[in-house]
Amino acid sequence: MTMKPDDRSLSWPDVISKIRARTPARLLVGRSGSAYRTSTQLELREAHANARDAVHAELDLERQFEPAFLERWKLFEVRTQANSKDEYLLQPTLGRNFSEPSRFDLQKRCPRHSDFQIVIGDGLSATAVAAQVPALLPILYQEVGARDWSVGQPFVVRYCRVGILNEIGELLSPAVAVLLIGERPGLATAESLSAYMAFRPRQGHTDANRNLISNIHVRGVSPAVAATRIINLAAQMMTARVSGLQVREELPAFGG
Repeated sequence: MTMKPDDRSLSWPDVISKIRARTPARLLVGRSGSAYRTSTQLELREAHANARDAVHAELDLERQFEPAFLERWKLFEVRTQANSKDEYLLQPTLGRNFSEPSRFDLQKRCPRHSDFQIVIGDGLSATAVAAQVPALLPILYQEVGARDWSVGQPFVVRYCRVGILNEIGELLSPAVAVLLIGERPGLATAESLSAYMAFRPRQGHTDANRNLISNIHVRGVSPAVAATRIINLAAQMMTARVSGLQVREELPAFGG
């Protein structure tokens, strides 16, 4: 670590504290013989348990979101072809297509051909969705309003995989679709959200046709920064009329 001039008076424990404050990684935690200290071992076991719980947790809109939030955004839930969390985890392909009743519901309740379509998916961490979406969604709408884009009706997808973007494109034909989805939990946090984005997604698209902004959580990318990055990237996609490998995110000059 390169120390700034005003850091030279810091003691070694102060330097360690400054390093740890910059990352959720377990750095300079010390050891007992050749092993971690007991406190570190217990923290790791707790983090592992939280990660497992997040993967298996079910998304419950009524319990995890305030009634006013659901009403404000008129959020409703649709499902993929997976019938349970276990089936979703064991057969990933089922999470990439909607059930037939959900297809009908989306076509009835959502306008087509919007400039910007927001979708919320539980993914591998419903915990992340509950923690990050209430702060992120209003900021996204504020940013979109400044661009004068048309916005589709947001909705929530249970047992969702990233590949669902393709069917969203086929059903609703948005210019840009963004999927806010819970990331696979790690030992640093189980509350990290990702934003997968695609320009005019359609069947046959892969991750090469998508862009990703990840690590949206309190010690990662803040909701405000994530919203700005999402909107700026969407604008690039609309200009280039493509997404994925051919679009490189132009990061604004801010920290975080």
